[in-house]
Amino acid sequence: MHRARLTSPSRRGILAAGGALGLGAALAACGADSKDSGSKDGGAGTGAGKGARSGPWSFKDDRGKTAKADKVPANIAAFTSVAAALWDYGIECKGVFGPTRTKDGKADVQAGDIDVDKVTILGNAWGQFNIEKYAGLAPDLLVTTVYDTAGTLWSVPEDSKDKILGLAPSVGISVYDRQMTRPLERLLALAESLGADVKAAKVVKAKQRFEAAAARLRKAAKANPGIRVLVGSASQDIFYVSGTNLSADLEYFKSLGVNFVEPSEAAKKASGGWFENLSWENIDKYPADVIMMDNRTATIQPADLDKDKATWRKLPAVRAGQVVPRVTEPIYSYAKCAPVLEDLAEAIEKARKVG
Repeated sequence: MHRARLTSPSRRGILAAGGALGLGAALAACGADSKDSGSKDGGAGTGAGKGARSGPWSFKDDRGKTAKADKVPANIAAFTSVAAALWDYGIECKGVFGPTRTKDGKADVQAGDIDVDKVTILGNAWGQFNIEKYAGLAPDLLVTTVYDTAGTLWSVPEDSKDKILGLAPSVGISVYDRQMTRPLERLLALAESLGADVKAAKVVKAKQRFEAAAARLRKAAKANPGIRVLVGSASQDIFYVSGTNLSADLEYFKSLGVNFVEPSEAAKKASGGWFENLSWENIDKYPADVIMMDNRTATIQPADLDKDKATWRKLPAVRAGQVVPRVTEPIYSYAKCAPVLEDLAEAIEKARKVG
């Protein structure tokens, strides 16, 4: 999402960072913690879930707003990674907006297990949203994430949000300045309100795997306290080093003991606290033993950096082969987050000091 100037550190420059590394303006160029869970009143009726009940439905979201309907929503549109999380719980969205297909037609990393041939793609990049297609779904719910305290709905275009939000109720799940366990809980609660069987063996096992992975990561971090992990993202002209204080995944990993490289507050100020911009000539500013690189398709991936960026190739962690993906916009289901923790734990377990 990244090959352009950064604008103001509010909506475009920070929000499009995906909660980590700004590049929101590039996305355009590239084409308060609520403790309320979903209402138990509603079932799925003719909705998306199989274990649904009929009757009115409501859900209080992380903006403090309550979405209501006469019956459980059936025609749901969601940001791609949110739709992927709901899919893991058996709730199939009719429409998605956000990175869904790659240029070769395959499912984007943010699409998870969604059958991308079964959904209506309302926009295939951040900020793209076809209102006519959305209206054609006869939508009764829109779901996306929130990356600020203002309740801004992720990837819902500012200039057309009133039209979009006038067509159906909306739910915003905050992934801002909290640990990833919270959005995991909230999306599970939303799925349950939509008719998902949250006590199904598949769901229970996935949560158990997540908890075991968290314990493994905590153990790995404790056993290897000197291993410094840098979180980066690459555009053609800038290398972004992420801070850990606002992103739900990094805040959680840090709580488990992972030793992250942290840019200074002064350096992050221009981005609202998210990240620091480095030129490619200065990417060795922070010594690191492991580098986690933004896996989103709008960013430059390590294989291409190996070919094109000499300063990248010289980094000790790169020379040591200690570069791993960072799932910058996680799919907040337990099934998808467990492997994220496992992979980081394995990277720290195997890492040697090189920085």
